[in-house]
Amino acid sequence: MDWVVLITAVGWVGLWLLPWRPWSTRQRLEPAEPLPAQDLSHITVLIPARNEAAYLGRTLQALAGQGSAMPVIVVDDQSVDGTAQVARANFHGPLQVVSGQPLPPGWTGKVWALEQGLRCVTTPLVLLLDADIELAPGMMAALKRKLEAEQLDLVSIMATLRMKTFWEKLLLPAFVYFFKLLYPFALGNDPRRRLGVAAGGCLLVKTAMLRRVGAFGMLRDALIDDCALAQRIKDAGGRTWIGLSHGVRSHRAYVGLAGLWDMVARTAFTQLKYSVWRLVGVTVLMLWAFWAPWYGIAAGPGTVRAMGAVGLGAMMCSYVPMLRYYGLTVAWALALPVVATLYVLMTWSSAIRHWQGQRAQWKGRTYTAPKRTGPAAGHQAATPTPGQNCEGSTMAADQSAREHKGPAGCSPARSPGT
Repeated sequence: MDWVVLITAVGWVGLWLLPWRPWSTRQRLEPAEPLPAQDLSHITVLIPARNEAAYLGRTLQALAGQGSAMPVIVVDDQSVDGTAQVARANFHGPLQVVSGQPLPPGWTGKVWALEQGLRCVTTPLVLLLDADIELAPGMMAALKRKLEAEQLDLVSIMATLRMKTFWEKLLLPAFVYFFKLLYPFALGNDPRRRLGVAAGGCLLVKTAMLRRVGAFGMLRDALIDDCALAQRIKDAGGRTWIGLSHGVRSHRAYVGLAGLWDMVARTAFTQLKYSVWRLVGVTVLMLWAFWAPWYGIAAGPGTVRAMGAVGLGAMMCSYVPMLRYYGLTVAWALALPVVATLYVLMTWSSAIRHWQGQRAQWKGRTYTAPKRTGPAAGHQAATPTPGQNCEGSTMAADQSAREHKGPAGCSPARSPGT
């Protein structure tokens, strides 16, 4: 076992020395100086919402302070908790609530909701925002400035996750850490690299580019739709950027270990492209990489013990930047092997669900395992045109927004209460 400890130590030191530094938190975008009077009428915020009444109000209230005349579209994806009413009560600018239609075969829920909302977008930029994401003042200005200054087609932010409970502190920093190891931000941000990386919770994109790559019709069955979209944009010659930000925060709470387990298991096997060989390989690699240093320290002779210490030190050093970013003590790094083991078990749970015919379970929906790749049978990938099938919506607008002309088929602006 001496060679196992040696290879592991070399691997962890090598990770630390990689030029693209996948463990780093240096790719950041923090809020700009707030400009309350800034005209944001050229940016539409598109929020897919299914049973999000507990979070949506806070999200919309934060949007109100970003600037003026910014259109917001909330797609109420057949909620049963009063999501639409919460939307109307918490945003008094140009608001459009689209009543989501039943989920067609071959689509995932969030992507279908985004598809319906996009049909009502007429602005040159669109911000895809999850219903639980709160933007700090000045964040919209920072996103816009980043996109324009660097001539990007897509800017996305990995939201800062809630860190209140024991399980959140144990597992969620590692969730971002592992994501960055799989999808290094520096490589995704490099236009010379093919890798596309994005985080769908907060994503500003040029509407023309979004439609050019087929919009959401080409992503209809994607569970990891954010990275798939970034990949399509890069394949089309576009430029993308992803980073972290304390100005983009998720307030979603996960109920204990079970809630976090379901969140990870929802897409873990999808990330492995449903490959048994990749599953076995990841299992061996994860257990080997995270436990071999401890084995060397505990059971090896002097030289092996030293190699184990080197490996453990490099492992912990690679995790410390993420812990510091989240304001957690570095002592949590000692639990990284346990955390890695839990993620392996979650991935196996995801695979077992897939083998049982359940692709994912999320917000009361169960997606069946796909039988083939590409667009769903019986559907043609079509680029939506403004106003196409934009129905069942209401608009609440302030005086400046009443002049906004929606696309054909979308409800015109009207004042609250009319």
